[in-house]
Amino acid sequence: MLKARKIDHSKCANAVAIYDVFQRSYRVEASFIGASDFPPLKRHYMAIAKAESEFYGLYHEARLAAVIEVQQTQGQLDIHSLTVDPDYFRQGLADKLLNYVLSLPSVKSAVVETAVANTPAIKLYEKHGFVEFKRWIPEHGIEKLALSRT
Repeated sequence: MLKARKIDHSKCANAVAIYDVFQRSYRVEASFIGASDFPPLKRHYMAIAKAESEFYGLYHEARLAAVIEVQQTQGQLDIHSLTVDPDYFRQGLADKLLNYVLSLPSVKSAVVETAVANTPAIKLYEKHGFVEFKRWIPEHGIEKLALSRT
């Protein structure tokens, strides 16, 4: 059974493991939504190591299988990323990580952004009570939406 735990992303080996999951997962997402220029794929592992956000992960034996990046401010949880290594797709890991962070004692509400074309992510968030409140097209051209949960 996989159990969520906080990751010390300031340690180089952990930042690289997070980076690897991000790269593998975001390549699949970019292809799925038809994005040739996908900003999350440009993030370097050193940026992850220096991030002010928190990272939680699910491990299969010693391998990081899924990771969520969040930042909390006055009871609001801002979900920056939720990724699953493609080797672990369709095993409920994203659902498990999302449940975990939403149940943190200090969390009163949550927000997340994703691509409009990322229907699996939207369905996951809606399953957890998120509702859309905004749509826009940023400079990179991938239409996005924001969802919130109170």
